[in-house]
Amino acid sequence: MRDMSKSRRRAAVVLAGCLAGTAAGGAAARADAGERMPTFDAVLTVRSDGVVHVRETVSYDFAGGDDRGITRSVPYRRGDRLYGVRAVRTSSSTGAPARARVRAFLHHVRITVGERGAGTVSGRQAYVIEYDLHGVLTPRERYDEFVWDVLGTGWTVPVGEAAVRVRAPAPVRAGCRAGRPPALTRCLRDRPGPRTVGFTQRGLAPGEGMTVKVRLPKGAVEVPPPRYAPPHWRAGAAGAAGAAVLVLGAALLTRRRAAPHPLAGRGLLASGLTVMLADVADDIARHGVWAVSVGDPLVLGFGLALTGAAVMISEREDRVAHGTPPP
Repeated sequence: MRDMSKSRRRAAVVLAGCLAGTAAGGAAARADAGERMPTFDAVLTVRSDGVVHVRETVSYDFAGGDDRGITRSVPYRRGDRLYGVRAVRTSSSTGAPARARVRAFLHHVRITVGERGAGTVSGRQAYVIEYDLHGVLTPRERYDEFVWDVLGTGWTVPVGEAAVRVRAPAPVRAGCRAGRPPALTRCLRDRPGPRTVGFTQRGLAPGEGMTVKVRLPKGAVEVPPPRYAPPHWRAGAAGAAGAAVLVLGAALLTRRRAAPHPLAGRGLLASGLTVMLADVADDIARHGVWAVSVGDPLVLGFGLALTGAAVMISEREDRVAHGTPPP
């Protein structure tokens, strides 16, 4: 098999570098051995304006003395559905540092409870985390509902007992499943009244959640229309075809012996990067830094940038072959 020329090898490197992605996030750091959450208690209050107020009381056993607090992860995006996590408040009944730092990371809002420079905590501590959930109710033809993993799957310690209570301004129908799909179990049910329902579950392993499904009578509360973000991939056939043509052109240019115009590659590369940055900036301005989607402009911009890089490589190789100084 014939060896690749230098220009074709370098073009392949450029193509591979452009196509390679970087994975962000990764798994959360594991908790120290012996750490556990003896109890988790959550009260979800559905208000008449459709906002769900959440109050979580977390007891946490710290194994060592080098911990500064806990981190709670609450989703603000599931699939393309967007939620609002607002009015975050934290406290501690045991006197542990409880200052909240709230950051959006990937599809979650990370609530870090504790203070830098305030020393470490050890033993059993109790924290209270409160926040408002906006946009979780979904309108149906006969009822309105919301489905929510109250405990979440981000905890890296076992949970001794988790309890969830749902309060609403109207009679509710609710169900609960705990564990990790597909091995889910029914939660133990407790119904103090028609407008309040509770569930408990014991012996949850790290990463196991507790999901409630709540249905309200139609019109009992306000239900704003759900909000959606653009999908992460929304490029169509036109963008893919255009990028394919540009990439094919880039491959052909690397085989040419005649050098292209010195400024052609730079212009194509700059144009492609400009289109890509404009598309990304528009997504960030509308929906936030983690809502970037790959649309036709981004795909076409990638094709332009790749073509420009190939032209520059071809032009440089021709200059080296003929001993021509750079412009």
